Amino acid sequence: MREMILRALAPLLLFGCSVEAQTLRKVAAIELPGPKGERFDYLTIDDEDHWLLSAHLGPGILYVIDARTNKLVKAISGLPRITGVEYVPVLRKVYTSNWGEEKIGVVDLRSMTVVKRHATADKPNGSTYTEPFHKVYVSDTLEEAVAIVDVQKDEILKTLDFKSETGMPQYDSVGRKVYVNLRNTNEVAEIDPANDSVLGIYPIEGCRYNHGMAIDSVHHRAFLLCNGTRTLTIFDLDTHKSLVHLPLPAGADVVKFDPGLGRIYVACSSGFISVFQQDDANHYRKLEDFPVQKMVHSLAVDTATHRVYAPEQQEDGKPVARMIVYEASSVGKR
Repeated sequence: MREMILRALAPLLLFGCSVEAQTLRKVAAIELPGPKGERFDYLTIDDEDHWLLSAHLGPGILYVIDARTNKLVKAISGLPRITGVEYVPVLRKVYTSNWGEEKIGVVDLRSMTVVKRHATADKPNGSTYTEPFHKVYVSDTLEEAVAIVDVQKDEILKTLDFKSETGMPQYDSVGRKVYVNLRNTNEVAEIDPANDSVLGIYPIEGCRYNHGMAIDSVHHRAFLLCNGTRTLTIFDLDTHKSLVHLPLPAGADVVKFDPGLGRIYVACSSGFISVFQQDDANHYRKLEDFPVQKMVHSLAVDTATHRVYAPEQQEDGKPVARMIVYEASSVGKR
């Protein structure tokens, strides 16, 4: 009888329907000094210093957190309605998308100060860095454009215009191409960073309003958040075809990929981190919708430690300002 019960419960445990979390475990909470209850946005990892860089959009603060000690290193203010955060290694600079002033900020992590601001178009948002080309690509979402910054000269080289609001851009480090979501037209644009020409614009079958994106460069796959269909779409960057659509809770905003675990994480503001497993380049499955606080719509993954970081602005409806640290388990891996 015991064996029969365990066999019956196995699918529920695999897909996260148990009371206890299966794929993530909370290990720390870092209280942050910014005003409580205000919106956070993108965050990323500085692998050189082992720092977590987090945008607190509401008060316009960039948090620098030591990921080894879970201690706040610095709260850098003066970045109005900061959304995107892009770290440039070696130069130790961070490029921030400051929606509140329509500028791209440049933060020097040596001095922990804002050293420059580049005027850009309406709603600078997500960004990506192409290290071999020394360029940061910033989506100007409402202007239907992508601004390109030369990080060596520290100047805007060019702005590419599209016929759609632009979502998250991402760099394929193996294919050496930049991809950007065109969320009104349900398409992805491909950019050659060698000369910043648009190589093609590809429809995403079965997807509506694609905003978030992550890339698996090894397998040439893009992971697209399709808010209109509430799906995670796996998109083949070679054939430009959709491979599979997996269901998501409401409010999916940011997606990150951990290649070491073959795991995809999606932050959903309805109160979940959706966790998916990549079995191989063409096969994917949902492990669970891991419950978190509502309004958690962004996250970052440290691919060295496999830890997941997600900022909270509320706890059971009460305002907070904190960063939650999760450890990943191997549950669901084959």
